[in-house]
Amino acid sequence: MKNNITVYTTTSCPFCTMLKGFLQQNGIPFKEVNVERDPIMMQRLVNQTGQMGVPQTEINGKWVIGFDPERLMDYLEK
Repeated sequence: MKNNITVYTTTSCPFCTMLKGFLQQNGIPFKEVNVERDPIMMQRLVNQTGQMGVPQTEINGKWVIGFDPERLMDYLEK
């Protein structure tokens, strides 16, 4: 099963940097959306999750809020 992963970030977020590094180190491909540069996507994100903070990661339709490697790995290929 191919995972569909989108990471929502901002430019200055240290946890976003940690999350992207974690995914890259584990060879996990992902799409990044910088909501700082795309206010329409930021509004969509808030509407979807009710959360304004980043990072937020959508994995196969499930959401992980913040930098949570254990939950990310749990959602992969399930």
